[in-house]
Amino acid sequence: MATGETGFDDVSYDLISVQYHSLKAGHDYGQYVRDASNAGREDIADFFREVMEQDSARAKRCHDFLKELSGSEESGPALT
Repeated sequence: MATGETGFDDVSYDLISVQYHSLKAGHDYGQYVRDASNAGREDIADFFREVMEQDSARAKRCHDFLKELSGSEESGPALT
C-alpha cells in the first residue's frame, strides 16, 4: 500500500477518517436527540438515535479493521 506524507497508508488513513467522522457525527446527534425530545417529537428523536447507533457501529468496525492492520506490512510505519 502506498504511504503518504502522514506515514499512514491510504487505507488506514481512510479508515481513520471514516472513524473520526462517525464519532464526531455521533456526538453531534446527541444534541439533535435532545432538540427533538424538547420539541415533543420522540419519533424524530428515535430516528436520530438510530442514526447515532449506525455511526457508532461504523466507528467500531473501522477500529476493528485498524487493529487488524496494526503491525502488519500492509500498514505504513505509523501503525507498526
